[in-house]
Amino acid sequence: MSEQITRKVSVATVWLDGCSGCHMSLLDMDERLADLAASIDIVYSPLVDTKTFPEQVDLTLVEGSVSSEEDLAKIRKIREHTRLLIAMGDCAVTGNVPSMRNPFGTQKVLQHIYLRNAPSEIVPRLLPRVLPVHQVVTVDAFLPGCPPPADALYFALTELLAGRLPDMSGYTRFGK
Repeated sequence: MSEQITRKVSVATVWLDGCSGCHMSLLDMDERLADLAASIDIVYSPLVDTKTFPEQVDLTLVEGSVSSEEDLAKIRKIREHTRLLIAMGDCAVTGNVPSMRNPFGTQKVLQHIYLRNAPSEIVPRLLPRVLPVHQVVTVDAFLPGCPPPADALYFALTELLAGRLPDMSGYTRFGK
C-alpha cells in the first residue's frame, strides 16, 4: 500500500509601502483560511514570525508599492527567490496612494512630511519616484482592489493552487 505524499505549496506575503489592507483582506477569508491550510505552507509574511525570506518560494503575494531603496532591494531579492509573483492590491498594481507624492518630488515630501515629524534615522532612503511592482520586477498576475475583496483573493489563490492564472476581470471592489 503506497501513500502519495502531496507537497504543500510554499506561500509568502510581503508588505512594501502600503497600508496593510490587503493582508487584512487575506485574514477576512475567515474559515476559508483553514481550507487553504491543507494546501499551503506560509513560509514568510508579516503575519508569521519568520524573519528571513526563504531560498525558494512557490508563490509570493506582494502588497504595496516600491517607494524606498529598502523596498527596491527587498522586491528584487524576493523575485529572484519566487516562482510566481503576484501584485496584490492597487498600491502594488498602480502605485496608488503612495505614488501621490510623485508630483511633489522626494525632497519636498521628505522635508515637509517625514523629517519635520520623525527622526531622520528612521526614514528609509526614498526613491525619486514611487513605482508599482511591475515597473521593477516581472509580475506573473495582478490582483487589483483597494484592498482586493476576500472573495477575490480566495478565488485567485484557489486558481493558482489549481495551476491556473486567475482571470480577475469579473471581480470588482464589491465582489463578483
